[in-house]
Amino acid sequence: MEEKTLASSKIQAGRHSSRWHAWKQHLLMIVAVFCLESPIHAAPRAGATLDPAKSHEELSELRGRIEKLQREILRKEESRSEVAGGLKESERVILTVSRKLTDLSAEQREAQTELAAMDRQIEQMEKRIANEKSRIEKILQNRYRSGGRDRLKMLLTGEDPATVSRQLQYYSYISRARAELIAQVKEDAGKLAELQTEARQRADEIRQLKEQEVSVKKQLEAEQAKRKQILTQLSGQISGQRKEIGRLKQDEQRVTRLIEEINRALAKKRADEARRRAAAKAQAKAEKRAGRPPATVERNEEVPDDSLAGKVFASLKGRLKLPVRGELANRFGSPREAGATSWKGLFIRAETGQTVHAIADGRVVFADWLRGFGNLLIVDHGGGYMSLYGYNEALLKAVGQAIKSGDGVAEVGNTGGNPESGLYFELRYRSKPLDPLNWVSK
Repeated sequence: MEEKTLASSKIQAGRHSSRWHAWKQHLLMIVAVFCLESPIHAAPRAGATLDPAKSHEELSELRGRIEKLQREILRKEESRSEVAGGLKESERVILTVSRKLTDLSAEQREAQTELAAMDRQIEQMEKRIANEKSRIEKILQNRYRSGGRDRLKMLLTGEDPATVSRQLQYYSYISRARAELIAQVKEDAGKLAELQTEARQRADEIRQLKEQEVSVKKQLEAEQAKRKQILTQLSGQISGQRKEIGRLKQDEQRVTRLIEEINRALAKKRADEARRRAAAKAQAKAEKRAGRPPATVERNEEVPDDSLAGKVFASLKGRLKLPVRGELANRFGSPREAGATSWKGLFIRAETGQTVHAIADGRVVFADWLRGFGNLLIVDHGGGYMSLYGYNEALLKAVGQAIKSGDGVAEVGNTGGNPESGLYFELRYRSKPLDPLNWVSK
């Protein structure tokens, strides 16, 4: 029920948190002053309703979660090591492929250079062949125009035989040289054409190999990127889980301390109850011997209504009514159970679920759970005056809401570790506690 009430109060407070955030921060500082002045929430009170079995169960659950996270971290570290190994291997392969691509690029450039040189040689050869063909054609044309002076005709002309012989020998040399030159040019051109074809084939092979290597490199780089992503995710998960283990270990320490405090509180509660029973028994005997009737418990029967609505709070001294009907169990200034401090307000013993009424007009500035006070509601009445309502089972108003005198603001409970159902009520003026009974009508 306490958790349900806490969740309900937080939801109500969240509806107006944007508008009253700054005001709420200011009031939290005021509440901190309350906490410093009063030891109500400093440690579990004697007689606090704490459950050791539940704390032990929570401690066991925390230890189980820590062990599970440690196993998960070990498994992920192994996976991370495996992925890192694969990443290292893929990087080595990428390096090898990159080197091979560099070599292939050099071979490709060399082949292209050779191919260009061969193209130039073939072009020169073709020009030479064309020139030689042109010269041969001119010779043949000249011979044709001269009547085709063959060996027999030249002998029959009656020219000097020696001159004729030299001319014939000259023609023979020219013919053979031209024929050999043409044959050699044709042979060289054919070889160059073969070399050119071979060079082009080699260039195509290099290009295909380079394309294959580029494809392989892209696949390896994609796999490398994937492995890096997995490695980053695993590292992030491991880091997060290690932080979670640290947090859980802190929780484990807190729960362990809580169990120790619970055991001490329970022991103190039993001792205090024994002392109270003994004191009550001794007092009853003393009163019986003195012939006096047992002391009566003072009760409050009147609660606030709307008769004080619209009034300035400072003018209401001696006219207020207490927020709830019940027994006045502890009064302002009386010593607390521990004996080191005194009460800063009233504790009114009342039934759970009874409505708690606002004592005057004001605005809610705090509505949440606070250690030592349980579900706490604080109302600002203006002029530095505030009223405080603690130990509630439920909070009916949210931060920022305006209220009128007599409005229901909460329901009686025993949250915050209080052993009895009732309302803890305080009045403050500029953080200084006031005796509520001095403000209540007699």
